[in-house]
Amino acid sequence: MTLPPVDPNLEQPQISDKPPLRDDTHFAASKIAVFQYVTVAVFLFLISGFWALQVQNPEFYGERAEANRIKSNPIAAPRGRILDRDGRVIVDNLSSFSLIIARDSLKEEHLRPIAQGLDIDYNDLAAQVRKVKLQPKYVRIVIKQELTPADLAFVDSHKEFFPELVLAPSQRRLYPQNGMMAHVIGYTGQISEEDLDSPAFAKYNQGDIVGQSGIERQYNDWLTGVNGQMQVVVDNRGTVRKTLATKPAVPGKDLQLTIDLDLQAVAELALEGKNGAVVALDPRTGDVLAMASRPTFDPNQFSVRMKSKDFKVLLDNPDSPLMNRAIQAQFAPGSTFKPFTAISALEGGFIDNKFTVHCSGGVSLYGHYYHCLETHGTLALHRGIVESCDSYFYIVGNKTGIDNMAFYGSMAGFGQPTGIDLPHEKSGIMPSSAWKLRTQRTKWYAGETPSVAIGQGALTVTPLQLARAIGGLAIGGKWFHPHMLKTLDHPDKPVEWNLNPDNVKDIVDGMYGVVNEGGTGGRARIPGIEVCGKTGSAQLVSNDYQKAAGINKHDLKDNAWFEGFAPRSNPEIVVVALFEHGYRGAYAAPIVRDVIKAYFDKKTRLTAFRQMESQNASRLDAMKNLGLPTPPRPATATPPQQDLTEAPEKTPAAADVTAPVPEGASQTALPSAPGAPPPSPKAAQPAVGGKPPVRPPD
Repeated sequence: MTLPPVDPNLEQPQISDKPPLRDDTHFAASKIAVFQYVTVAVFLFLISGFWALQVQNPEFYGERAEANRIKSNPIAAPRGRILDRDGRVIVDNLSSFSLIIARDSLKEEHLRPIAQGLDIDYNDLAAQVRKVKLQPKYVRIVIKQELTPADLAFVDSHKEFFPELVLAPSQRRLYPQNGMMAHVIGYTGQISEEDLDSPAFAKYNQGDIVGQSGIERQYNDWLTGVNGQMQVVVDNRGTVRKTLATKPAVPGKDLQLTIDLDLQAVAELALEGKNGAVVALDPRTGDVLAMASRPTFDPNQFSVRMKSKDFKVLLDNPDSPLMNRAIQAQFAPGSTFKPFTAISALEGGFIDNKFTVHCSGGVSLYGHYYHCLETHGTLALHRGIVESCDSYFYIVGNKTGIDNMAFYGSMAGFGQPTGIDLPHEKSGIMPSSAWKLRTQRTKWYAGETPSVAIGQGALTVTPLQLARAIGGLAIGGKWFHPHMLKTLDHPDKPVEWNLNPDNVKDIVDGMYGVVNEGGTGGRARIPGIEVCGKTGSAQLVSNDYQKAAGINKHDLKDNAWFEGFAPRSNPEIVVVALFEHGYRGAYAAPIVRDVIKAYFDKKTRLTAFRQMESQNASRLDAMKNLGLPTPPRPATATPPQQDLTEAPEKTPAAADVTAPVPEGASQTALPSAPGAPPPSPKAAQPAVGGKPPVRPPD
């Protein structure tokens, strides 16, 4: 075989002395080394994780693993009941279910169908979720309380689709119907962000139920119990398979108030259809026997989550139904302040009880003519109070001076909170020269004093302040601080001033004449009871301002006041009524009359009942002494009662009823005598819609 000749100009390929890369042993060794290092690193990582799981923190990770099948469900503790002074139930609890969203399994795309199925506003639900977005996952969200049968059916039928929905037993508050005592009791609701930042609520968590107003707020810690827990085993669908352990809830403590439900019912009925307030006190102790405010609201609406639009309706109501007028309405007291003008003048020595003034329809002072409602002629202190002569008190106030009136007014409690155990009490204004210099940076003019002397001008009071003030004056100068709690840890130390008994008697006699001697308060007269009182009609704005501003007089009719106490000597009860736009104090007098009559009617019934019990006991003892068999003694008896279904002016004064409680609440047969102990839990229950029995005192 002959090969072709090689072209000498053709480049010859150069052959490298190095072997091919695939045959390079150093390259293969480096790849293997990298792989080995990576393998060792992964192996070491797995070993360290295994060490942490099995050796270093086995308990921690064991609990995390168990949490996938063991759930801890809260058991809500019932709040303590609220009782009246005789132990009758005012506020109770009703067992129900609340719906909670477990955030560890929440999917945000589920919120809209959940809101639709449960009839919840989607925006409110989404806002709730956003509020706790930055908080730990174990913080749950209560999205609905008091579930209806339809709600329960929805949750049960969709538990596979919405595993984040958790049913939790709960206790819903049951309040009296028709807004009775709503401002006193208050209501409960979920804790707010503002409260969570407060040191007073440091032990509470997001979603906890706390008192929002009234007694529920004031004594929240006392009424709140300790929640329990239930550990259950669930499957992958969230269905409970087994209960492992249960820590029972500890109920809150019961709270007994000084309120007498019989008087409270009468006060509420007497205010029906009116805007105003009624306060009844025992001036000897400061016990609040009744406190009513109208218009009112239904606190049962707050027991479940209220929709924003419903709450807005309450806030926008021009009559302010959420305001407790008994402690927050600040108005001029009108002529109900005249007894304090009189005591200031008498104690200061500026007048005596024989000092006279001639009323010709008004008086001229400092170049201004001050009008009186009528022409009273010449009169002294007694007739000046009985006929409520403005001219008389213009002169008396001018002689006394603003600072002397302010001294005794402040002593009686005007211009400062009474200290009652209710939140958000207002202080009113007791004007003085120092007050005006401090608040308005100007001096007090003598021409302003006559208006204050008749309860007008810058002077403003609350109904509770007026009740405390006139009660303390009536018992001789001893002003106890009003309180709602029946048993006080520390006995109240009253404010005392040694008033001249003769001066006090002159004023009390004048107030007796207002009711019983043809005075302005004749509508408060009760046969057989020495009722003393004083009417008051207070302008909201001056007549000159009404004309200048073109305001409709009907919209600014005078407020009607009446203050009354009984009996004439050693008063046991003092009542103040405010009737907004009632025009004349005489129209507020029947409200006070009904409450006072209810007090003494109940006292008479209880006295007769005790006498009957004493007579029966004496007969039984006599039979034992004769050796005769004695009949078995009944365990309980029921004193006579009267119905409250008629008009307030006819029958409410004789009422003896319990607060209307919604169906499902426990109404225990309880004593009517003040100071009697609460009954046994096994006491008979009244039929729904019937009148509960009343147990006699022990």
